[in-house]
Amino acid sequence: MALFIARIEASGDPSCVNRYDIIVIGGSAAGLSAALVLSRARRSVAVVDNDRPRNAPATHMHGFLGSDGLPPAELLAAGRAEVAGYGADLIRGTVTKVEPSATTAQAARFDVHLEDASTLHTRSVLVATGLRDELPAIDGLAERWARDVLHCPYCHGWEVRDRPIGVIGGTGETVRYAQIVRQWSHDIVYFTPTDTPADTEQSELVARAIGIVEGDIARVVVEDDRLRGVEMTDGRAVSREVLFLPPRFVPNSTLLADLGCDVDADGWPGHDATGATSVPGIWVAGNVGNPRAQVITAAGEGSAAAIAINAALVADDVRNATRDYAPDLA
Repeated sequence: MALFIARIEASGDPSCVNRYDIIVIGGSAAGLSAALVLSRARRSVAVVDNDRPRNAPATHMHGFLGSDGLPPAELLAAGRAEVAGYGADLIRGTVTKVEPSATTAQAARFDVHLEDASTLHTRSVLVATGLRDELPAIDGLAERWARDVLHCPYCHGWEVRDRPIGVIGGTGETVRYAQIVRQWSHDIVYFTPTDTPADTEQSELVARAIGIVEGDIARVVVEDDRLRGVEMTDGRAVSREVLFLPPRFVPNSTLLADLGCDVDADGWPGHDATGATSVPGIWVAGNVGNPRAQVITAAGEGSAAAIAINAALVADDVRNATRDYAPDLA
């Protein structure tokens, strides 16, 4: 946490105060990866982050080559140190609004307003604010999230292999999800509302020895700080040590929508392969634009976006230099 700063550039030119080539909003894998590439490209970079990462409840991170098993907090701490080492500013705070700049000084295009009433000015913005998980309203479920209630078998399946696992489902998509979870254990129970799944899906579940429990779950049962199973609304108790469920993913995209970026009915921003949105100068990376991105995927998206952002800034530099040097060519 010591690396977080609230730095104001000391300069005799007032137009230089809090002015950057790029402001990254969100300091997890995607944002820090982008900041690393851009600061190494000698861009002035600020990362604004509220230090509340989505994977904070997880004790370890998996599937990240070279960092498998590393606690997520350690990855972020190392990333912050690397980014700060190249001169980027790390600012602890919450961005409340991004809007077109009210000033043309030094070609600032956007004003980034923080919760503490300070304002940063920048030529471009990368939004890496991630998403939030909406869980079913089952008593006690949220308290076990990322401990023994899990959502990604590729992230956590190995650690719970061969244990009694329950999958909370109810749709055709969650039936397929249960079939994937089956890779990690022979003892799987699929919880589903009454009269589901369809006959074909039921046959497929039975064919792979996946048990089916119909009805509604009232609560999860915890003893000695360990998940022991679930209790159904009709009183039945089903013993399980781990639960998997696909939560509803909700993007943290309010800043993008308020800026006028194209977003769909569920709030997901439209973007191209580099993360560029419909508003020039505004980019996305990681879970805010890709709900299926794991940590390593988000980091890769941040790196790719950074390269595209720098190329756009270079093109802007060329236009500005040409205008100043040879106005007739601009």
